[in-house]
Amino acid sequence: PGFEEDVININVGGLRRRLSSSALSKFPDTRLGRLLSCDSEESILQLCDDYDVSAREFYFDRNPGFFLYVLHFYQTGKLHVMEELCVFSFCQEIEYWGINEFFLDSCCSYRYHERKLESRHHNWDEESEVSSVDTSPDEISDINHDLLRYSTLRCGNLRKRLWLTMENPGYSIPSKLFSFVSISVVLVSIATMCIHSMPEYQEVDENGNVLDEPILHKLEYFCISWFTFEVSARLLLSPNPRKFFKHPLNLIDIVSVLPFYFTLMVDLTVGSDSELGNLGKVVQVFRLMRIFRVLKLARHSTGLRSLGATLKHSYREVGILLLYLAVGVSVFSGVAYTAEKEEDVGFDTIPACWWWGTVSMTTVGYGDVVPVTVAGKLAASGCILGGILVVALPITIIFNKFSHFYRKQKALEAAVRNSGKKD
Repeated sequence: PGFEEDVININVGGLRRRLSSSALSKFPDTRLGRLLSCDSEESILQLCDDYDVSAREFYFDRNPGFFLYVLHFYQTGKLHVMEELCVFSFCQEIEYWGINEFFLDSCCSYRYHERKLESRHHNWDEESEVSSVDTSPDEISDINHDLLRYSTLRCGNLRKRLWLTMENPGYSIPSKLFSFVSISVVLVSIATMCIHSMPEYQEVDENGNVLDEPILHKLEYFCISWFTFEVSARLLLSPNPRKFFKHPLNLIDIVSVLPFYFTLMVDLTVGSDSELGNLGKVVQVFRLMRIFRVLKLARHSTGLRSLGATLKHSYREVGILLLYLAVGVSVFSGVAYTAEKEEDVGFDTIPACWWWGTVSMTTVGYGDVVPVTVAGKLAASGCILGGILVVALPITIIFNKFSHFYRKQKALEAAVRNSGKKD
C-alpha cells in the first residue's frame, strides 16, 4: 500500500513495465496481485527475487517473452498460448505467476490441451521404450550378488564359468554348443514319445502288454540320462541352491525327469501295469507327463520365456477376455436353445448349447452342431461376430506386454554376459 500514483514497477529478466494496482487487484490470487497485500520487505521477497526500495521496483528472474502474455492477461483477463514455448514450460510459467489454465482463451484452450496430451503420450512411449530395453537395476544387482558368491566357494571361478555356460546360451561358443545339444535331446525325447504311440512301432508280449521298441527304449534312457545330468549339474553349480528350487525353469527340469523315475520305481517294486490296477492308471498319467519336456525349450528360447512372463502379467486382460467369452457363450447359448430346441439337431439343453457357443465364440467352428432355423442362424451370426470382437480387444495390450518382456529378456541376457566377462 502507498505506491506512488498507484503504480507498481515490474522488472522481469530486464523487461521493465509499469502496472496499475487497480489492474492487479482484479486477480488477487495471482503472484502480482498478492504483492498488493504485502506489508514488509520479507513478505515481498517471498514473492519476487529482488526488490529495490528506492526505485520501488520488483525484480523477477523469469522469461521476459512470456511476461508480455502475462501483461496482456492483466489487461484483458484472457491468457493466450505461446507457440514457441513447450507446453510444459508454459504450464510451469503460468503456475509460477499464479494464473489458472481456466483463464485460457477459447481460441487457445483446445490447442493447448491437445498439445499437452500429445506430449504426455510421446513421453510415455519413450519411457516405455527405455524401460523395455533397460534392465531393472534390482535384477542386475541380484545377478552380480549371485556371481559374487563364487568368490567364496572352492574352484569358484571355474564353477561360475560353467554355470554361465549352462544358463546363458549366448555367453560363449561352448554355451551355444551346450544349448544346441540340449535342444536336440529335448526334440529327440518328444519324437521318441510320439513314435512310440504309433501301432507299427509297438511290440506286444504274450500277455498282450505293450512293450517299448528296443531302439526307442534306449533313446529314452539316453534322454533321461542327459536331463538328469543337466538338472544335477545346474544344482551343483548354482550359486544359491535356495533360489534354484524357486526358479520356474528349474522346476520344469525337475518335473521332466520325475515321471520316469517314479514309473521305474513302481515297475521294480510292484510289477507291470496290468498288475497295478488303479495305480497303473496313475503310472500311465505320469508317463504322459513326459510331454512337458517341451517346456524345457523355454530355457533356450527368449521368446518362450517372454511369453510366460506376458501371460503372468496379463492375468487381468486374460480374465476379462474369459469373462466376456463366458457372458457371450451364456447369452447366445440361451438364444440358440430357444430357437432350435424343437428341431432335434443337438440343441436339446442349454448346457449342450454351451459347447456350440464356445466353439462359435472362439471362431473354431467344428460344424458338429449347427442351427437350421432362421432365428438360430441369426443368433449364430451374432455369436461369431461378437467372438471376433471380444477376442480382438485385448490382443494389442498383450502384444505390447510381450514386446516389453522380450526386449527386457534380451537386455537381461546381455547383462549376464557382461557380468560374467568383467573378470
